[in-house]
Amino acid sequence: MQASIELNRTPAVQYLLRIGDTCLVLAQRLGEWCGHAPVLEEDIAMANIALDLVGQARALLTHAGRIEGCEHDEDQLAYLRDERDYFNLTIAELPRGDFAFAVVRNTMVSTLLKLLWQRLAASNDPEVAAIAGKAVKEARYHQQHSGDWVVRLGDGTDESRRRTEKALKQLWLYMPELFFSDAVDAEASASGLGPAWSELRDPWLAEMQQVLDAAGLAMPKEAAFRSTGKHGVHSEHMGYILAEMQHLQRSFPGGVW
Repeated sequence: MQASIELNRTPAVQYLLRIGDTCLVLAQRLGEWCGHAPVLEEDIAMANIALDLVGQARALLTHAGRIEGCEHDEDQLAYLRDERDYFNLTIAELPRGDFAFAVVRNTMVSTLLKLLWQRLAASNDPEVAAIAGKAVKEARYHQQHSGDWVVRLGDGTDESRRRTEKALKQLWLYMPELFFSDAVDAEASASGLGPAWSELRDPWLAEMQQVLDAAGLAMPKEAAFRSTGKHGVHSEHMGYILAEMQHLQRSFPGGVW
């Protein structure tokens, strides 16, 4: 069994992994829709969105490995870290849920990523800026696709509306974590690597409000609860995701296609 790597937790590395890990883990959840979406077109769409997120994760993990200085490549960072060394948003690791849950989560996360990539396009790190230039186009499509579904379900049947409202209330509990800033954010902002995520709160709320208004849904109130995935402290669901993601690489170290 392959042993875990030791991660060099510099602020810059953590900042990039917060984004890359969120993309990676959400892609894993979206992959669970393959063969289970309500219509064939959405089966393909979910898989394509997952592939886009994997591409974004690969680029960020590769770059994080370079600046980490320990010669860890994208595969080692994806498959050989312990749970506490993943820094994804907790919302990304929650179980798949029903289709309403999936599209509400996609809307929330893709809106954040779109705003973040827009700002990262001006990063003083040329590699990050280049990654952002491509990723923002993908995130814009992800936001539009999932947002359109939120509107269709919220303004659809009584059952689709009920499920969408339920998903929104469940997921909104994890919203505050998106915009919690700490020393990692402060360092990234001061160095010019990227913005503090708290700076994205107001534009994110404004864009989410537009989607919810079109769907005829009320924006939930912010809860006092604060999830902590960005700090490596995860929900009980994270271990199951990693067990599935990491099994092959840990069982057959260095295996390649």
